[in-house]
Amino acid sequence: MKKDALLAAVLSSDDLPSLPTVAAKLISMMSDEDASLNDIADVVSMDVALSAKILKVANSAYYSFPQKVDSMTRAVSMLGLNAVRSLALSFSFLTIKGNGKSEQIDFETFWHRSVAAAVCSDLILKQLPGTANDSVFISGLLHNIGQLVLARTFPEDYEIVLASVEDNVDELQSAELTLFGVDHCFIGYEVAKHWGFPPSLLLPIRYHHSPKECTDDDLNAKLATQVIYLADLLLNILYSSRPDIYHEQFNREAREILDIDQTQIESILEEAPTLIDEAGANFGLNAPETRPIQEILQAANARLTQLNLDYDQMNKELVKAHRALERLTEELQRKNALLDDLANIDGLTEIYNHRYFQTALDKEVSRVTRKKVPLSLILIDIDHFKRFNDNHGHQVGDLVLREFSRVLGANLRGYDTLARYGGEEFVVILAETAGQEAFRVAEKLRVAVESYVFEDDQDKYRVTASFGITCFTPADSMSLDKTQLIKEADNALYDAKAQGRNQVVIHGVSKASWRG
Repeated sequence: MKKDALLAAVLSSDDLPSLPTVAAKLISMMSDEDASLNDIADVVSMDVALSAKILKVANSAYYSFPQKVDSMTRAVSMLGLNAVRSLALSFSFLTIKGNGKSEQIDFETFWHRSVAAAVCSDLILKQLPGTANDSVFISGLLHNIGQLVLARTFPEDYEIVLASVEDNVDELQSAELTLFGVDHCFIGYEVAKHWGFPPSLLLPIRYHHSPKECTDDDLNAKLATQVIYLADLLLNILYSSRPDIYHEQFNREAREILDIDQTQIESILEEAPTLIDEAGANFGLNAPETRPIQEILQAANARLTQLNLDYDQMNKELVKAHRALERLTEELQRKNALLDDLANIDGLTEIYNHRYFQTALDKEVSRVTRKKVPLSLILIDIDHFKRFNDNHGHQVGDLVLREFSRVLGANLRGYDTLARYGGEEFVVILAETAGQEAFRVAEKLRVAVESYVFEDDQDKYRVTASFGITCFTPADSMSLDKTQLIKEADNALYDAKAQGRNQVVIHGVSKASWRG
């Protein structure tokens, strides 16, 4: 069947799910800038059962409001318009079930995983400072709506598709294209457009498996598409038969697509199972408890090991046990070392990250306290970097951050510790280094940065940086405190900026004596 004919058959099918009344009104209001809080509350209040579900969630431990939320108007006021709209749309769409003609697709599981995708999309987006997308939860919930549509309108054919694949997204799309000539992304997009969805919801449905193909000018929709693509990878870690493959892919593409660092990735992987279970309970979905990702990966590795053992290897297992254990131990040590590197290195600049800096400073504070030797800390901030990014673009900004890190590293001593503190801020730990020596090091770095020419294929650029130093010596009367050290360095950095930037300031030392 040709694409146009198949789409016409879907849209005219008696088995095509109809859009719930409240959902239809809320979706139309997403494009209405004049829609008020009261308007949203009035629409949701039309459905008594829906209102009761939303109020139940609003009064749950998830929100923990001190006072009872007893009306939709109060719910909108306390939760916010976007939260109530997301809850209402979610509950409304979750009422769309099977039509009794498909035995292969489990609609309860479909909606549980759709809610999980919504939760993971929201969780990933929260790792991106300064970004906001009010519709990403709903986009995540509905991104696979095309699967449900195909299962209802062509139940027997879609059962053939599902029976021919396991859980591989690429295989599913390939099987859909082979049988129907289109995949669920296309069908979901066209049906959602037929329902009147705004572009902010349509584009993630169409391109969530191929975000690079989304070339629309709507930046929020493009971001949502990228986030939902990563959320799908995360779900494959939780629910596919090869979580190890998707774990590696998620780690790699989260860094490449959204520049999410390893600490953020670990936070996402750790929080996702708990948040999915909480959301499932709030939406009244019956699903088994989501296992921690580390446990899933361990189980997958165990299964893979077992499958790779043939009959002869199993017979020889006892004889080779000791040797295999040694090899396994060495491999685990190698992988652990690799994981340590990934966890401690900033993905953009390839120097140590904030997490490693905190650990290194803890160790250095302990050593200084024990050996009674001096310690200095330098906080560095690239001057007017936000303005530089605005003028030249983030790609040039990323180039400058990478080269800036190399300039600093090339002008430090082998035993100094350089790390990215965050954004355009960097930090250097100077072991066994007192004030004047710390000033000379910082001044050397300042001059190196000021004189360095940053260039790409298009142009040449120059930047300067400000430096704040704090020093501790065994003669200091106060005990060494890590938090205080960082605060003092930050205060000195603030003074350097206040004095015109491109300066080196030592905490507690007057400008006249800096070069003494």
